[in-house]
Amino acid sequence: MDSVRIIENWPVDTAAAAVVRADGTVAGAHGPTRQRFPLASVTKPLAAYAALVAYEEGAVELDEPAGPEGATVRHLLAHTSGLAFDEPRVMARPGERRIYSNAGFEALGDHIAKATGIPFAEYLRQAVLEPLGMTATTLDGSPAKDGVSTVEDLGSFAAEVQAPRLLHPATVAEAMSVVHPGLKGVLPGYGSQNPNDWGLGFEIRDGKSPHWTGTSSSPRTFGHFGQSGTFLWIDPDARAACVALTDRPFGPWAIEAWPPFTDAVLAELRRSA
Repeated sequence: MDSVRIIENWPVDTAAAAVVRADGTVAGAHGPTRQRFPLASVTKPLAAYAALVAYEEGAVELDEPAGPEGATVRHLLAHTSGLAFDEPRVMARPGERRIYSNAGFEALGDHIAKATGIPFAEYLRQAVLEPLGMTATTLDGSPAKDGVSTVEDLGSFAAEVQAPRLLHPATVAEAMSVVHPGLKGVLPGYGSQNPNDWGLGFEIRDGKSPHWTGTSSSPRTFGHFGQSGTFLWIDPDARAACVALTDRPFGPWAIEAWPPFTDAVLAELRRSA
């Protein structure tokens, strides 16, 4: 795909990207796709997928208590537990507000570790990374933000989410469906959104504006971006996903560069369909 070469024009030292079709084939890739980059919050979809494996294995239930009083595993995954952004401080009743929370994902990791008797990083490796052959991906620290991976590995994850083998398709469909519809909140880097829709560990685009995906991205697009200058989106209508990893922190450059890149990728996918 010619469109993935647009990353050459980004104001970063190093960038790599790939587009993965719903059938698992790589439609295009560019840059050092085997170089390891810090993921920042793109770690969260991986952690969420491990949590959903734990759910399907019967280790946890989505609606069992977890985190602050009154909250559940589902609340933690959907950023509605009421926990603050980066500390275990309660700011709202569960289900009342969409408060994007690293602390919530850390509480989720602790809960799953206790339920399974396995440290969360090891559970993630056994449940998701190893089965998908993601040998270059590691978690050393917070399940909210301390993953390191490659475009090649995240391409394997993007293929899995589009055609799940580790989870039942109905579980993945639930993960990409809005939890607690209508809640407003702040999308980091993009300000207040009303509504600020999320699924189970995945942000859902819907009608958000401004947004880090493209103007032509379907409302059903879901994924995550990271403050390390990384993103992963999956557009079910386009039947494709895109991963981009860089070595420059998120900022105005990304707000300007990412949407036209995504629009170019989607336009090329439509032309080749």
